[in-house]
Amino acid sequence: MTRRIIWILLGALSIAAGVVALANPMAATLTAERLAGWAFLFLGILQIFAVFQQTGWRGRIWAIIAGIAFTLLGISLLAQPMQGILSLTLTVGVLFLTAGVMKAVMAFSMGRGRPFWMVMLSGALSLVLGVMILANYPQSAATILGLLLGIELISNGVSMIALSSIAAAASAARVPAAS
Repeated sequence: MTRRIIWILLGALSIAAGVVALANPMAATLTAERLAGWAFLFLGILQIFAVFQQTGWRGRIWAIIAGIAFTLLGISLLAQPMQGILSLTLTVGVLFLTAGVMKAVMAFSMGRGRPFWMVMLSGALSLVLGVMILANYPQSAATILGLLLGIELISNGVSMIALSSIAAAASAARVPAAS
């Protein structure tokens, strides 16, 4: 199987998963919350394990504390999925607001021109999304994570399919021309 076909298949699979997530955003929200819980749990355990593999490291206690915190966060998300969904939604809303403000500040520091308007538009979009999430909180918690997951999966799939042409071009450049 060529690299291009692999990229196209992965992209199509990601798009299909995104469509499924958009078709049932509540199930996708719960799935996103579960994935976050398992990720925090495993990362916390791995961090604690990795700390004990190091010798003579002065920051060891802080790494252990962070590993324990990640592990406890993962356990909490897995044990209480509805509260996890609420807290993750609140976090996403605040992150969108913060990103929007930071992008606006960055845009004004760039000066006028095409990049200014693109960054400013991105910042305004982030601000609007943050306000929409927080204005409808906690009702927005039921579906927003699933909607964002679906949009990300579709965007990721489109990117993979676009990258398939680069993979094909790279493969063609390595193959010597036949005489």
